[in-house]
Amino acid sequence: QVQLVESGGGSVQSGGSLRLSCAGAGYTGSRVCMGWFRQAPGKEREEVASIGVDGATTYADSVKGRFTVSQDNAKNTLYLQMRTLRPEDTAMYYCATGPSRRYYHGEWHCEPNTWGQGTQVTVSS
Repeated sequence: QVQLVESGGGSVQSGGSLRLSCAGAGYTGSRVCMGWFRQAPGKEREEVASIGVDGATTYADSVKGRFTVSQDNAKNTLYLQMRTLRPEDTAMYYCATGPSRRYYHGEWHCEPNTWGQGTQVTVSS
């Protein structure tokens, strides 16, 4: 059974930085992509950044140039470096992995089937 455990969330002021980590264990079968998703109160969950098995990355337009997704395969860990944080980045952030991606809007998007429990990020103005 795959387990994903996020860490690194917290409260920061606007303009600050945070680094999220996601430690994975129990992988079996195909793992085509890993990614970070977020959900703010009253909003739908959205893909923030993802990385495919080929290393290709995808970012939401709202975080391009500010967030960087990376992975350390030796440690089975996914990271999300977040810089220049804004109040609108406030959300629960989830790590996820999945066996497939879908191509639309000119980019590959991760289709997860396994989720972590989430870590809260709060950005104050």
